[in-house]
Amino acid sequence: MNLDWLIRSGRDADGPAVIALIWACWSAYPGVKMDVDLEMPELHALASYYAGHGGALWIAEAGGSVVGMIAVRPAGDAAWEVCRVYVDPARHGSGLGHALLDLAERHAIAAGSERLVLWSDTRFDRAHRFYEKRGYVRSGPLRVLEDISNSLEFGYAKPVNGVQALDIAAATSAEARLADILIACVAAGASVSFLPPLSRDKATAFWHRMASDVGAGKRVLLAAWHDGVMVGTGMLDLGTPENQPHRAEVQKILVHPDARRGGLGRQIMRALEQAAVAAGRSLLTLDTRAGEAGEALYRAEGWREGGRLPGYALSADGSAHDTVLFWKRVGAG
Repeated sequence: MNLDWLIRSGRDADGPAVIALIWACWSAYPGVKMDVDLEMPELHALASYYAGHGGALWIAEAGGSVVGMIAVRPAGDAAWEVCRVYVDPARHGSGLGHALLDLAERHAIAAGSERLVLWSDTRFDRAHRFYEKRGYVRSGPLRVLEDISNSLEFGYAKPVNGVQALDIAAATSAEARLADILIACVAAGASVSFLPPLSRDKATAFWHRMASDVGAGKRVLLAAWHDGVMVGTGMLDLGTPENQPHRAEVQKILVHPDARRGGLGRQIMRALEQAAVAAGRSLLTLDTRAGEAGEALYRAEGWREGGRLPGYALSADGSAHDTVLFWKRVGAG
């Protein structure tokens, strides 16, 4: 990985280089035009612009040239907006984008941000993959800019900490990061229907099916973040038979191995129970491998054992293990 850059605070004098960098990125996409004086005069003094909005601007230099930039500013309601994320196309894949976003997110979080938001042109598919890898999910309707490029923008957002339900757009955009979490949990020994090594294609296909269920109203899908990183998930299967409209099944409570023992599993469980009540469900069921950490969590959260199934599933070494069935009543049920 090439780490020959230096990241510093932006200056108004960076204007010409900033404009050249943005155009180098935009020019790769059809229909994108640039008229700085008409639509973006702030680029001539961008450091002052963001300082005047309570934010900050950073510039990455290498060999005396500007090769990257990023900015953040308060967006109201404890949210901060990430802006102007650009990396010289010649340095895509170098890690510079991650370094810039790390810096901007740390600044926003230190300033009290509880939520991070950004906008990205619908044509910038590479940028979308980058943001989704960083735990941002689609949020809200498209934004129409009515500019000379006829720009439409996707909204992206993520909480700094906490658990939230994903709609169909957010669930679809989270597939790559959810696949990371599932692969890591299976590799660490979690008994969640898959055996290691779990391929990325299989993991991504699984989450794509789950997103489809979310869109059809058959499933609630939650994601959990810690310090701005998506590290956990959980689901509520609402697709029960017609004689069980009061029941839902809790599935795939996953916390990335690097983020365990911080209480996220408990937060996800409680959020799923609240979602079940909101959906009119009063009886929840789940199953878990006997002896796994989840078993102790469920008992501590008031779940009751309903029985055991011997030799229910296989481990990676081919040995069979028992599964414990749990149930819990929620709401007024």
